[in-house]
Amino acid sequence: MNQYLSFSKEVLAAKEEGKAIVALESTIISHGMPYPQNVQTAREVEQIIRDHGACPATIALIDGQIKIGLSDEELEMFGNSKNVAKVSRRDMGYILATKQLGATTVAATMIAAELAGISVFVTGGIGGVHRGAETSMDISADLEELAMTDVAVVCAGAKSILDLGLTLEYLETKGVPVYGYQTDYLPSFFSRTSPFALQYNIQNPEELAKALKAKWDLGLHGGALVANPIPEEYSMDEAYINAAIDQALKEADEKGIVGKEITPFLLGKIKDITDGKSLAANIALVKNNARVGAQLAVSYQKL
Repeated sequence: MNQYLSFSKEVLAAKEEGKAIVALESTIISHGMPYPQNVQTAREVEQIIRDHGACPATIALIDGQIKIGLSDEELEMFGNSKNVAKVSRRDMGYILATKQLGATTVAATMIAAELAGISVFVTGGIGGVHRGAETSMDISADLEELAMTDVAVVCAGAKSILDLGLTLEYLETKGVPVYGYQTDYLPSFFSRTSPFALQYNIQNPEELAKALKAKWDLGLHGGALVANPIPEEYSMDEAYINAAIDQALKEADEKGIVGKEITPFLLGKIKDITDGKSLAANIALVKNNARVGAQLAVSYQKL
């Protein structure tokens, strides 16, 4: 057992029973949503995973340990604390060594999930190639992690604040399969579609599980992206949300906000511009991903 890993009682019990486990990130709690919606959503997402026959494992860094599964009190602490570090691959060693509170991004959660023997991870949307990356070189570490870490990531596509075309190109170069879940197009987080067609439209969790097993049985290292569109009733009009994103990007540029601060700033600003509609959409899509992720984990465990 890795000396830095610490499992909750629920996750340990699930491991002993051979039950399917689904990893969840903690950045969505500390940096992705305001309090108290963040903690409430985290609890509801965990319950959805239990209701579909799997065990939730929310991952975070606490007191020099990678916690695989958080208690109710720890969830509350992450939702409330102001000085939580946003942890990607480059930050893990330092945050563990200094025993700071760290919320894991997609990349760090994938690393921790693989260390813990968890193959399926549910999030909202992945990071990717930022708009203007041809000059800024701002490309999320999530993409590089997907290229080398054996974890399937269920998400509502890439966050629509990104350059979706370049994000898909990057994933293709790195050999990362992008499976549309009951869709022919890459969902764009707040919207069910985008202009970008996908190679594969997979209809059920069993087929997804078989595709993952075949990939990893061949020793083809790296993750896979399961692009699961936001539920129809919460999907936002592409033109409307893109106008809000453009406004938020302009403001970020004027304020000189860059790096890991950009995504929380943009999500907060878009929430204000859309009168909270984007937050409702964000919560709905995470819950929908939890349902699909749990079904996939259960199907994969049976193989």
